[in-house]
Amino acid sequence: MADSSSEKVGIVVCGAAGRMGRRIIALATEGATATVTGAVEAEGHPDLGADAGELAGVGRLGVELCAGSAATALVRPPHVTIDFSTPEGSLARMRQAAAAGAPIVIGATGFSPEQREEALSLSESMPTLLAPNMSLGVNVLLDLVSDAIRRLGPDFDCEIVELHHGRKKDAPSGTALALADSAARAAGLDPDSDLVLAREGLVGERSDREIGVVALRGGDAAGEHTVMLLGTGERIELTHRASSRDCFAAGAVRAAVWLSGRPAGMYGMRDVLGLGSRS
Repeated sequence: MADSSSEKVGIVVCGAAGRMGRRIIALATEGATATVTGAVEAEGHPDLGADAGELAGVGRLGVELCAGSAATALVRPPHVTIDFSTPEGSLARMRQAAAAGAPIVIGATGFSPEQREEALSLSESMPTLLAPNMSLGVNVLLDLVSDAIRRLGPDFDCEIVELHHGRKKDAPSGTALALADSAARAAGLDPDSDLVLAREGLVGERSDREIGVVALRGGDAAGEHTVMLLGTGERIELTHRASSRDCFAAGAVRAAVWLSGRPAGMYGMRDVLGLGSRS
């Protein structure tokens, strides 16, 4: 690891006054691999002009919270931008990064197919890491689910239940969809047409060619995902629970450090963790 600030990777945190942004700043400040070089918030945010470190509770950093319109001067190589906002906000930041050839880490979820296409196109101009979940545990869970389904075969059905705090805007979560995608591919199903989002009414018997996903919302749950593999007389439950946002924030910092200096292109957390491509 780097042992001096000159060797650390500079990161620009978007949404720096939010819950995730503050934790990214705090963990980056506590670690030895990254340093906060910029902090961005929405136009008109009441904390604009405040010190990012003081907002994060780690003391003064000398990094002023600036509006998104002023971020062009910050979103430049070699600094790595981290954005956990919305698909619209992330794409706006990606356009800035693409114009400058600056690396960017995106943790937003809820992208439409068209927005994903634009993100993929923009990534041709700069190193881009887009992941619905940046925790180490969830990315290992994706492999466990895929391996279990291949071993169990078609006699086991797959259902996914996820729980998040009441303020989360998209449902199901990007992580639940990634788990469903992993499960579908392992089972030889279509991750688009064979996905069933909850059920209501007289829906008939469950088809062998479907994966159900149910989204629960409430309280302050940071994120919980359970993959149920249901056979005759037995079932397996694979669960990941996030007790705080720190696992996502730490993953984002790790991803930013890994992405620094990479060639242009689209990457994921599997690349960061050395897990290889998923078939």
